[in-house]
Amino acid sequence: MFDVYVLYSPNHKKIYIGYTPDLKSRIDSHNIYSNKGYTKKYRPWVILYTEQFLSKSDALKREKQLKSAKGREFIWNLVKEKHKI
Repeated sequence: MFDVYVLYSPNHKKIYIGYTPDLKSRIDSHNIYSNKGYTKKYRPWVILYTEQFLSKSDALKREKQLKSAKGREFIWNLVKEKHKI
C-alpha cells in the first residue's frame, strides 16, 4: 500500500504533498528527523489529507494531480474548511 498525503503547517500557512509506503515514518521524518530542506523550515506539520493506493504508479499519478492547479485548489479548500483561514 502507498499513501498520498498532504501536510499543512498552521504556523506558516504552507502545504506539502507527497507519497510514501510508510506514512507514520514519513510524517516523523518531516516533523522530527529531517535536518534540512523545505519541511524542516515550516514545522510542525499536521496531516490534512490522505488517500491509499495499491500501486506506487497510482500513488504517483494522484500525487501529480494534487500538485496541479486544480489539485492545489482542492487542497486549499480543505485548509479553509478545516482550519478556518
